[in-house]
Amino acid sequence: MKLTDAKRDYYRKLAKNAGYRSRSAYKLLQLNRSYGIFRPRQAVVDLGSAPGGWLQVAKQQVGVNGLVIGIDIKQIHPLEGVTILRGSIDDAEIIDNVLKLIGGRADIILSDLSPNLSGIWDLDHSRQISLTRSALAASLKILRRRGSSVFKVFEGELLDGLKEELKIRFQRVYLNKPKASRQISSEQYIVCFGFEPLYLEAQGEDI
Repeated sequence: MKLTDAKRDYYRKLAKNAGYRSRSAYKLLQLNRSYGIFRPRQAVVDLGSAPGGWLQVAKQQVGVNGLVIGIDIKQIHPLEGVTILRGSIDDAEIIDNVLKLIGGRADIILSDLSPNLSGIWDLDHSRQISLTRSALAASLKILRRRGSSVFKVFEGELLDGLKEELKIRFQRVYLNKPKASRQISSEQYIVCFGFEPLYLEAQGEDI
């Protein structure tokens, strides 16, 4: 067995034993261990949250008095203490529903979005960065000032441009590859703190 396959099987087994729906739960746990993303009682929105591993981690971290909302076009089986909305993150009605459920804006936005892989690297990279830009666009409408975000990204020529855009929107931006990610995989995560909703300020909207 290849080392990368062994690692994948290791985290899959850990996830199964711990009751997580996906091994990607350990990616978020490791990112949180490195950066201290979550606090009790926070409001968290997970974009593209199926099958629900990140929702489970988020709920554990923010506790019973925190609010966790998951959005996906795919069906997600219910999770105790988690609100699930089925629809697209590009749908204005979904965004409005999120704001109503929170009664304001979210403290944290999570995005582990990935396209269906074609095996054509340039195409997969472009599609994934496009999904992350959609997640960023949703974040601009949902995230509170000084809020935090975690975005999956694929390495490639479009990544630097996205990072520069995030540096305009957030005070601190970090690029990280958690140990639970396969080393041969191009996926990384951008962890962002200190959201500054500049365009909303210019429009005089309540943020």
